[in-house]
Amino acid sequence: MDVSLIQDKPLADVFRRIGSGNFPPVVETFERGKTIFFPGDPAERVYFLLKGAVKLSRVYEAGEEITVALLRENSVFGVLSLITGQRSDRFYHAVAFTPVELLSAPIDQVEQALRNNPDLSMLMLRGLSSRILQTEMMIETLAHRDMGSRLVSFLLILCRDFGVPTPEGIRIDLKLSHQAIAEAIGSTRVTVTRLLGDLRQEDMISIHKKKITVHNPVALSQQFT
Repeated sequence: MDVSLIQDKPLADVFRRIGSGNFPPVVETFERGKTIFFPGDPAERVYFLLKGAVKLSRVYEAGEEITVALLRENSVFGVLSLITGQRSDRFYHAVAFTPVELLSAPIDQVEQALRNNPDLSMLMLRGLSSRILQTEMMIETLAHRDMGSRLVSFLLILCRDFGVPTPEGIRIDLKLSHQAIAEAIGSTRVTVTRLLGDLRQEDMISIHKKKITVHNPVALSQQFT
């Protein structure tokens, strides 16, 4: 396959096209907060995020759950077995961070498609590289003991991965409840509400219909992180 044919196409569209003759794509929808797969589930399918955002987290023995990534549209996940070359159970807890629409395919068929299309493998690698960078940023965010710093770092990550430029600043193109933000940064809804209120009073952010606009990400990072 000519790489020029796939560079400008979302990965899910590419897989839908090349896989149509081998396996029927399955489209699934999940409401916010619903689990897509649990740690330990069999890794039988690969997922492509068509709409919304998915939260990946690790669950530890003490019951603590740590967010490691927020996936945006046209992201691929559930691919650990493809990377290791060995069949393995799910490593992460995947949850719909917003209402989502997914395209899923059997892992064996995806593996065959990657073998047949080296350019497609490179496209997936680029996507996974971006995921790794975001995971590193999330770990750095959660290393902050101060919840204000955690929140600001999280907002800056969202600006990077979900931001849309507007005359007022960078609008995070996700409808975010205070509870969802609290779950992502290991805080409480009450604390997040208070901290967001402080940022609004400082004119660092504005919120309209649950979408946050960061007026000046550089100034926000310099003042609060």
